[in-house]
Amino acid sequence: MRNSASDRSVWCDFSKSTNYYDEAPETGVTVEYWFELTNITAAPDGVSRDVLSVNGSVPGPTIMANWGDTVKVHVVNSLTDNGTSIHFHGIRQNYTNANDGVVSITQCPTAPDESVTYTWRATQYGSSWYHSHYALQAWEGVFGGIVIHGPATANYDEDLGNLFLNDWDHATADASYASAETDGPPTLQTGTRWSTDFTSGTSYLLRLVDGAIDTHFDFSIDNHTLQVIAMDFVPIVPYYTDSVSIGMGQRYDIIVTANMSDVASDFWLRAAPDTYCSDNANPAEIKGIIHYDGGFTQIQYSRPSHPANPHAGSTSTPTTTGYTITENDCFGEPLASLVPFLEQDAGTSASVSNDLATTVAYNSDNLFKWYIGSTSFLVEWEDPTALQILNNAATYSNSSGVIELPTAKEWNYLIIETTLPIPHPVHLHGHDFSVLAAGYGTYAAQSPTFQTSNPPRRDVTMLPAAGYLALAFRADNPGAWLCHCHIGWHTAEGFALQFVERYDEIAALYDRTALQETCEAWSTWQAGDGLVEDDSGV
Repeated sequence: MRNSASDRSVWCDFSKSTNYYDEAPETGVTVEYWFELTNITAAPDGVSRDVLSVNGSVPGPTIMANWGDTVKVHVVNSLTDNGTSIHFHGIRQNYTNANDGVVSITQCPTAPDESVTYTWRATQYGSSWYHSHYALQAWEGVFGGIVIHGPATANYDEDLGNLFLNDWDHATADASYASAETDGPPTLQTGTRWSTDFTSGTSYLLRLVDGAIDTHFDFSIDNHTLQVIAMDFVPIVPYYTDSVSIGMGQRYDIIVTANMSDVASDFWLRAAPDTYCSDNANPAEIKGIIHYDGGFTQIQYSRPSHPANPHAGSTSTPTTTGYTITENDCFGEPLASLVPFLEQDAGTSASVSNDLATTVAYNSDNLFKWYIGSTSFLVEWEDPTALQILNNAATYSNSSGVIELPTAKEWNYLIIETTLPIPHPVHLHGHDFSVLAAGYGTYAAQSPTFQTSNPPRRDVTMLPAAGYLALAFRADNPGAWLCHCHIGWHTAEGFALQFVERYDEIAALYDRTALQETCEAWSTWQAGDGLVEDDSGV
């Protein structure tokens, strides 16, 4: 028995106290998935439009594995006139940098009618998602859930899997990008709807994923208290709250107990866009319905005209009232609440330290470009950073924003700050980082004291509006790793940088023949199609 509802703290011979950075179960199991990416017509919000899908559905199939399993994902690109890739968000890819799935960094795009296989080991456990890392495909439908089963820091009865919080628009993301470049982020039309059944007295694990292109959500369930037990892939000391503030790319595992049958039989589940940083034309419609005692316990994604779960015992529309949420600043959950259960201290000194200002400006073509430091990120599809390294390039002539980390295991500090009243979810590939400090005002003026004793650890955190963020991570995973804002428009407009970590060890992590074949197929297709890169390249 791995664990049971009465004791989720254990997992075979391991437990919630195991240092998952150093060890994981040796299951000997490989789980395989076969994905085909296709164009379909769908109406997630009741309005038909072109959508990109994984195996004909949005979201795509959930990757499910046990802690310690090897995961192998075969991807066939059957999209029309589109390259692609699949990135496994938050997966550390320990010594498997080649499988990170980032075009222009770890691979060339996979051309139409070509295929690629990604292989990695589930050394972490918890909740996440996979998505394309080519252009804006992640928000056209090329995404799905990841669930890695393992121990937990609190008990629950049933696992309901991923619950995606997404925004949505009647125009495709690609069509909207033209106006985003000239006029700023567009106001999106709506977002996801859900319904599910709860059985009275049962406790449920919900794996929240903010998969939005540009919406920070406040998640709540009317009349219910939420117990938060994990952030991203990091188990935490549980805490209770009425609502969870979740930024783009972030995940929270929460437990909710169905103990409100004396109040009502139907409740609203709400994902309210935080109005400080998120525009939506119909924010009140982004919600779902929970029916008590209908006997069906799977989350159903449904369109507005059919919001109720057809399997539910009740189909009544809730009349419950939502909580009043007063902190509308897109800061996210309070850092003091986010205490990692596995205690790990951050380094008190760093070999590499960067203080980078975040700005936005029009370029010579009067298009918005984001800058981190002095660079608006730009890389090339056909010459990814990894290929340049394999070819012994030292100047990265076709890659910008490179920060080199040459020394194994040394700590590195990254300070990002902005004077603009716009918050950003900052995501680092290949690592969990420690959040040493975050706040409003300039970093120099605030002179913050770094929290190095078991600080919050995760892979996406918020850079506050007109504020600063101080991060730390160790050079413990060689590769070329992207760091970027997870707002889709901002990534495309250049808000990114990359770490080349332990250069001398990277080539050995790649199959040169496979990388070159993917790039040759892409270059041949791109030349014939005449496709021109018009974004940052990632």
